[in-house]
Amino acid sequence: MSTTRPTLPGGTWTLGDLTVTRFGYGAMQLAGPGVMGPPADREGALAVLREAVDLGITHLDTSDAYGPRVTNELIREALHPYSPTVHIATKVGAFRDAAGGWPPAREPDDLRRQIEANLQTLGVDTLDLVHLRLGNGLGPVQEPIADAFAALVDLQQQGVIRHLGVSNATADQVAQAQAIAPIVSVQNLYNLAVRQDDELVDRLAAEGVAYVPFFPLGGFSPLQSDTLAKVAARLGAAPMSVALAWLLQRSPNILLIPGTSSVAHLRENAAGAGLQLSTKDVAELDTIGAAPR
Repeated sequence: MSTTRPTLPGGTWTLGDLTVTRFGYGAMQLAGPGVMGPPADREGALAVLREAVDLGITHLDTSDAYGPRVTNELIREALHPYSPTVHIATKVGAFRDAAGGWPPAREPDDLRRQIEANLQTLGVDTLDLVHLRLGNGLGPVQEPIADAFAALVDLQQQGVIRHLGVSNATADQVAQAQAIAPIVSVQNLYNLAVRQDDELVDRLAAEGVAYVPFFPLGGFSPLQSDTLAKVAARLGAAPMSVALAWLLQRSPNILLIPGTSSVAHLRENAAGAGLQLSTKDVAELDTIGAAPR
């Protein structure tokens, strides 16, 4: 078996005082079906986390709601005590019900309980980065966020949170948060097909704020998928590789957190995201966001 390691694409980005690799890892898929319960292969899940760090990935994304508790506990078992170069981002703002739903939980007391749960399950005294997850499973919702975000700022001032961000947020909510306290990242749905945050990506880049897209292949129509497949075939690459490479080339503040429960797939993602797209490739791929859905 080859022991050759792929070079992580994209270099690094600075989140406040934390330097992370632009190619990161999202742990959501390590939980059971529907992001509920334990993985079918616990040892395999632990191996993926250890491989991520062995590859040089220093940005891990999780939430105590995944499982719930499952992915945080796996991260702790696999990686604790953590290397000082590894930084873990988590999310609060929702809990899991018995049916596997994600009801919002953004009252200040709810958020304090979720922060305490993350601290306990990850085995840390301070969380590197906490995103306030807004909206619902259908996307962002126009709603005030001041009380919820201020509760996290209070916990930051107490020393249990290092840096703050928002997730599933509108551009206005990003601005609302920034009016209360600095943020270092925004985590929203964005990819080749879902381009509603184009202006936000560019604004945040100018401000030195990271943009972390989730679901890099979510929301594609058959026509868009066909276009991506044609470009990928021409390049001799997998569609996922092309989609990840496009995101890395889209803007220097974009950080990737693709998830997988497979060591082999993790390594394929890390290598594939380093694909170099030509000006022609990018121009053709850019048409996907304008295609009818």
